[in-house]
Amino acid sequence: MNVTGHTRGPASIRDVAAAAGVSYQTVSRVINGHPSVRQSTRERVLAVIDELGFRRNATALALARGRSRAVTVLTANTTHYGYASILQGIEEAARAAAYSVGVGVLESADEAAVTAEVRRAGDTGGGLVVIAYDPAGVRALESVPAGLPVVGVVETPASPPTGDQPWVWTDDREAAYEATRHLLSLGHGTVHYVAIPSSTRRTSARTAGWRRALKEAGAPEPRPVQGSWGPAGGHAAGLALARDPAVTAILCGNDDLALGVLRALHESGRSVPGEVSVAGFDDAPHSAYLMPSLTTVRLDFTGLGRSAFALLHGVLEESAAVAPHPVSVPELVIRESSGRPPG
Repeated sequence: MNVTGHTRGPASIRDVAAAAGVSYQTVSRVINGHPSVRQSTRERVLAVIDELGFRRNATALALARGRSRAVTVLTANTTHYGYASILQGIEEAARAAAYSVGVGVLESADEAAVTAEVRRAGDTGGGLVVIAYDPAGVRALESVPAGLPVVGVVETPASPPTGDQPWVWTDDREAAYEATRHLLSLGHGTVHYVAIPSSTRRTSARTAGWRRALKEAGAPEPRPVQGSWGPAGGHAAGLALARDPAVTAILCGNDDLALGVLRALHESGRSVPGEVSVAGFDDAPHSAYLMPSLTTVRLDFTGLGRSAFALLHGVLEESAAVAPHPVSVPELVIRESSGRPPG
């Protein structure tokens, strides 16, 4: 058989079908090992596949199986460490399963805009993963129509989700609890808290974990300082806290806030950890290289993304096992920025 006259771009499944003298459905059956193809036909199709350099890809699999092998991730942010790492985990797991990944960016929390983006994502014919760490993501998760496969990456739920809520999360409540306990165990009378915004309720899981540790220790509960997501918010909060000589320990809602707090303490002439201990959240890559290196809580966001895809994969693939509500367990990483209080 000679099909070397094929001079176009990469061979498609229809090119293989034409060269082998069979239908593209037959080619699909061959590349997926379907038993209903005669051996002689199988050998002829495989020979053409080799000669044309055809590669089985997600599109070919979709033709063979009659459904799209695609996942769309809806998110309001693609740059913050947690969001970006979740996207990385989803993409890695999807690629291993021969799925393609698209990203729909939620540019606002406006109901009409979110509904339109959810509709566009649903039109791809695959499944959805919604990162619901902010108001836009929460609204998108609530807007997904019944029957459309979806998994939500959410803040730690206040109570266990029901069976029709396929969610994954990190245990932020326990993580904040352990970080606060660590600072108290060093001898600090209390721990001040610079909070990230909560998407779903007035008190986030991280705030709840911090409060629980203070309550158990009988320590005073300072009013949380509301920060933002980035270093600028931490810097502003740090300048305010640095003015109070009674502040000796600060827990920050993420490592970017902690970066701003460290800068503010330095500008205010308060040494870390000599006068003030600082702890962060997430274990972003820069945390180990700050001066001093940052005590923080390591959250496996990449693993969380993989878990989100695995849960969705179980819905999309009838033969795949469905793991109910996988949870990423945090790990306290103790570095130079935490120590005993002065005196």
